[in-house]
Amino acid sequence: MDVPKELRYSTEHEWVVVEDGIARVGITDYAQDQLGDVVYVELPEVETAVQKEEPFGVIESVKAVSDLFSPMSGTVVEVNIDLPSSPEMVNDDPYGDAWMIRIQVSEPDELEDLMDAEEYLAFVEQERADQEA
Repeated sequence: MDVPKELRYSTEHEWVVVEDGIARVGITDYAQDQLGDVVYVELPEVETAVQKEEPFGVIESVKAVSDLFSPMSGTVVEVNIDLPSSPEMVNDDPYGDAWMIRIQVSEPDELEDLMDAEEYLAFVEQERADQEA
């Protein structure tokens, strides 16, 4: 399982990196692995307001349909226009070409509420243990 150290992570398995007040968001390698083959991605329109921990889109795989949750609050300034026509990119490159949205962050302090790579790995291990119990 790939967990880049430079990213921050949510309990809903989204990742985020903030550069110059713009947050780039996607789902983690663990999330795409749990979903299986991704067949559909629905993303919001540019200029849509998003709230931390609220749904911003939908991802569908051969196993399940899941909401995508925003790790930070703000306004969508860009969406990955390639994902709806090539949803398999999420499985191939979740931290690169398969980013989902870019958000103009309205609450920069929310970044501190997210997990670093080490915390996220521990969170995933605990989640796996809970599933096996």
